[in-house]
Amino acid sequence: MKSFEKSLGKIKEIVEELEGNELSMDKSIEKFEEGTKLIKECYKKLEDVKKKVELIVVNSEDEISFEEFDPD
Repeated sequence: MKSFEKSLGKIKEIVEELEGNELSMDKSIEKFEEGTKLIKECYKKLEDVKKKVELIVVNSEDEISFEEFDPD
């Protein structure tokens, strides 16, 4: 499995190739399918990381609780 960053880089390359209008229709579809697969993999990786990211909060009774990370 590729790293998230490598997958994003490959998606960028695919988009540039598709925007270049130099590929045949068959090759364009092939690249589109490859990009779609990579996007799904990246989305899954993000969801997995999101589930792992928790803040440890010690409340006033010295109990440890977990809260989901909220970037806002």
